[in-house]
Amino acid sequence: MDLYPAIDVQGGRVARSPDRDPVAVAHQYARDGARWIHFVDLDRSLGGGGGGGGRGENRALARRVLAESPIPVQVGGGFTAETEIEEALTLGARRVIIGSAAAMDGPLVARLIARHGPERLAVGIDARDGRVAPRGSPATVLDVSPLELAKRLLAAGVRTIVYTDAARDGALAGADVPGARAIAALGFDVIVSGGVASLDDLRRARDARLAGAIVGRALHEGRFTLREALACLAG
Repeated sequence: MDLYPAIDVQGGRVARSPDRDPVAVAHQYARDGARWIHFVDLDRSLGGGGGGGGRGENRALARRVLAESPIPVQVGGGFTAETEIEEALTLGARRVIIGSAAAMDGPLVARLIARHGPERLAVGIDARDGRVAPRGSPATVLDVSPLELAKRLLAAGVRTIVYTDAARDGALAGADVPGARAIAALGFDVIVSGGVASLDDLRRARDARLAGAIVGRALHEGRFTLREALACLAG
């Protein structure tokens, strides 16, 4: 199981650690043993939009991280346009997460998978109260369940899902491991995101045989160290 320590940027700075350089953070994560970085433009994710790496100073930060990170970078944050996804891949993202809104466009997803390969793309399934709820539009809840969407994505050739319970994201309320496991049972590699607050949360994800977990706030607040998290997953 892989751990994905997050580097979130907002307003041209690293969220929760505004005095830290994102490239320095990436290098520190690599020294601590991480095999991946999860990079997110929060301005995009929360509805800001923008081009492949985000907008304004966030875009510049994304370019630097993609160019200088010593380990592979997975990029998320509500990617919905084909040109934006392709630009992020061209700039050096090892994997780009297609946003939930775009995931509803089956032909788009199938076209991207055919062009870039399933290893370069993941699809984000953001859920709220049992329905798909794309980020950036808090009032938008689609009339489809996460499992129903996942079945469509399986037919389109998707292999990797990043599953997030929107109500838990950033709340340190514990990840929705059962929801992630239900999607994994369809045959996906599932990375659970949102709410990881403790090493016990990571153990539950590991025991559920998930492919990975994204950790952000818990690391920044010192609830555990990256080395402790990696040791937990290896145990």
